[in-house]
Amino acid sequence: MAAAGAAGAAALTLGPVSFASAADERSAGGSTPPDGTQVSRTVTGHLETGAADFVYLPVEIPRGVQKIAVSYSYDRPAVPAGTPANSCDIGVFDQRGTQLDSQGFRGWSGGFRTSFEISNSEATPGYLPGPVSAGTWNIVLGPYQVAPQGLNYQVQITLTYGPDGPDFVPAYPPQRAKGRGRAWYRGDCHLHTVYSDGKRLPSEVAAGARAAGLDFMVTTDHNTSSSHGAWGPYAGQDLLIVTGEEITTRNGHWLALGLPAGEWIDWRYRSRDDAFDRFSRKVHRSGGLVVPAHPYCPYIACQWKFGYDGADAVEVWNGPWTYDDESAVDTWDARLGEAVRTGKSWLPAMGNSDAHSEPQVIGLPHNVVLADDLATDSVLAGIRAGRSWIAESSAVQLTFTVTGGGRQAGIGETLSLPADAPVDVRLDVAGVPGGTVRFITDEGQMHQESLPASGTGTVVWRTTTSLAAYVRAEVRHPMADGTPGRGNTMGPDLMWGPMAALTNPVFLDRQKG
Repeated sequence: MAAAGAAGAAALTLGPVSFASAADERSAGGSTPPDGTQVSRTVTGHLETGAADFVYLPVEIPRGVQKIAVSYSYDRPAVPAGTPANSCDIGVFDQRGTQLDSQGFRGWSGGFRTSFEISNSEATPGYLPGPVSAGTWNIVLGPYQVAPQGLNYQVQITLTYGPDGPDFVPAYPPQRAKGRGRAWYRGDCHLHTVYSDGKRLPSEVAAGARAAGLDFMVTTDHNTSSSHGAWGPYAGQDLLIVTGEEITTRNGHWLALGLPAGEWIDWRYRSRDDAFDRFSRKVHRSGGLVVPAHPYCPYIACQWKFGYDGADAVEVWNGPWTYDDESAVDTWDARLGEAVRTGKSWLPAMGNSDAHSEPQVIGLPHNVVLADDLATDSVLAGIRAGRSWIAESSAVQLTFTVTGGGRQAGIGETLSLPADAPVDVRLDVAGVPGGTVRFITDEGQMHQESLPASGTGTVVWRTTTSLAAYVRAEVRHPMADGTPGRGNTMGPDLMWGPMAALTNPVFLDRQKG
């Protein structure tokens, strides 16, 4: 049956699992279980294809429990080619309930772990330390792929009796580092650790961010805030660490950037459940940003289906440059034209590494943000305003401006001039040997020019506000055969090499009268 008040997505609740309390043991003629006594229960079951998104297994926790440990497994029968095989995630909610946005959330590890433990003093990465209080807890299974034969599962719950240990004390990162005042700061806003499905420790991610020449980074483990309390020791005056989360729904993933440390955002809904707006508003109330991630990623449940209302930016470049990034940039560019036509706000572009483990490179790509200071609120404000560009590495340097009528505007800004007044578009770039510069407006590519072998050059092109409503720049690497690419042709071959840098637009406003 459906879980009462559980989540937006379809849910199923199984029969409860019970354990005896210490008092029950005494009344039955036994003795109080000594500290450290462990009692286990095992549950098995079968889920058919088309199972609910989330399956809740209630566990009645008695008084006097020090620790809960859970392990699970499921079968993986062979399936026909092209058919998804069994895949099942796991997490847990405590006695405070499973309703959407519940304070009962105690952790999620997806399919990355086969077991977890929670006590007052510590917890498996992905889970929140705290008391194992008496009441109905719920182990959550997430069967996001079920084979035609169905999915057989087994869950083992082990309780350890005894008093609570010392309270866990989180070490949250500070919200400010030593900046350079108003300046361009580099940061990767999509990173994973062992607290979700990454293989790097927080210390290794922070070291990787420093090695990549970054000024800031955002931690975005999947569906949990559990890593937030681990980052404090690894921040410093040279590296701002911002807390966040990647929310992985069944209809796409999104980043919540700049969440207050310890805040968690629910993911248990689909686009048809009309819940995304509720959680985007929650992020905004906290001062954070909502960013759809890798919207054309071809993996199951990754493609973005929620639309872009309520978003503050969109991740158009995720990790090494691939076909899905080309699609994301094309969609983003089309939305720029729509924003100009309707007068509505425009959606800035972002790029992030989404690095999980070796050999994925932290900072490939990252954002270069004009911010008033190296502080969480300042960096988020710069991203929200579109005062940013995307670089594949810190070796790429770029300045992009438009000038006319004695005035100048930069990335994310607007230059207003009479319709026929000349506007000079200028890109200064370094770090892309033999690269190709493209200037793109609402008409498409309007100028293309190659960089020398040194990778350093200046490209200037002239237009007017009557001809271009916005202009943005791309810097591409050469094609595999060494040629520069062809921006105004069609054919069976790729038109471009990988992206090296991508700017947000400068808008050109045509003055009336």
